[in-house]
Amino acid sequence: MIIGAVVLAAGKSERMGQNKLFLSLNGKALIDNILDAVAVAGIDEQVIVLGHKPEMVIEAIKPRLHTLKIAVNEDYEQGMTSSFQKGLQMLPYVDAAFLVLGDEPIFDPNVLNVMIQQMENSQGKALIVSPIHKGKKGHPLLFHRQLFAEILNLKNPQTIRDIVHRYADRLLTIEAPQWAIIDIDTPEDYARIINLIKTGHYVL
Repeated sequence: MIIGAVVLAAGKSERMGQNKLFLSLNGKALIDNILDAVAVAGIDEQVIVLGHKPEMVIEAIKPRLHTLKIAVNEDYEQGMTSSFQKGLQMLPYVDAAFLVLGDEPIFDPNVLNVMIQQMENSQGKALIVSPIHKGKKGHPLLFHRQLFAEILNLKNPQTIRDIVHRYADRLLTIEAPQWAIIDIDTPEDYARIINLIKTGHYVL
């Protein structure tokens, strides 16, 4: 299978008060942790979707531009679905694509590899693969190309969640650590993650 990844990095980070993509974790910016993990997982095609002040993010990731495709979502304020659609438009030839949140503080590339293997092993039965932790589905999500047209045809207020619910009988879950259901939205979230890393509960 040819696998793509759409990394969503378009938001304003209003609740954080600063662009959370540049928050430092383990000596690296948050967005660098995500992009490094995607690269280590051996994803064939990578797209990062920008929106708010895209030039700032482009400057920060300039050394990676030879391996990344960039999409700018001018409608980013409409939410995550519009950004994922923008990224998918640049991946017409992949067999499946990950939806990756740009603000996940911890990201294990091994989980991506397991998700890919599970989709391949399902022999066409699984159209969506999701990590799950204590019964709660998280991110990243992996979508089979059979769903791309439906995703691209979603109209506001329809969301990716509607697709997940629509194909619940063809969704495969894999157990994952707590990081799969955590993102960073506020300074309090950031402080909590820093403390977990310092105390050894999370390792980047």
